Amino acid sequence: MSDAIVLASGSPFRRKMLEDAGLEIEVEKPQIDERAVEAAVANSGVGPEDLALILAEAKALEVSQDRPGALVIGTDQTLSLGDEVLHKPRDMEEARRRLLALSGRTHQLNSAVVLMRDGEVLWRHVGVARLTMRELDPGFIGRHLSHVGEKALSSVGAYQIEGEGIQLFETIEGDHFTIVGMPLLPLLAKLREMQAIDG
Repeated sequence: MSDAIVLASGSPFRRKMLEDAGLEIEVEKPQIDERAVEAAVANSGVGPEDLALILAEAKALEVSQDRPGALVIGTDQTLSLGDEVLHKPRDMEEARRRLLALSGRTHQLNSAVVLMRDGEVLWRHVGVARLTMRELDPGFIGRHLSHVGEKALSSVGAYQIEGEGIQLFETIEGDHFTIVGMPLLPLLAKLREMQAIDG
């Protein structure tokens, strides 16, 4: 259990998740262009779950190349509404339109995690959650976004389920950690199996 565990992510939520679970990790934000990776597989029949895995693997690979011997955790999450993959809103107007589009509908969060060492994928997993928003009044959406502010721009759905965003939902099927950004329980189980953490 002496090898470094490196989280290839700039997400404070993912970092906190692992640290709260008692893991000693290092963090290195990968320098990849996610939209370029996505464009490279566009029109190839890759679904939202596979896209999340491809992005997580690209992040892990970028960091793994600079960290010989380290166990690198790559993660990514896609939000799919039917076959459409949505991205983080660029501004508050796009966040407003995003919430209007999700209102009264069920969308899927696909949270991928990849373990890699020296550029070799050791394990990959995708956790899936299905979330149904209640019917949202446009006036409420405006008031909600005004209250939460720029935080709405930090997630693909324009909400933080761990905060006030919970008020937007009617039903949720899936693991809390998967929704917040990483399928933590399967990851911890794999790290114990690999004897990378005590267990």
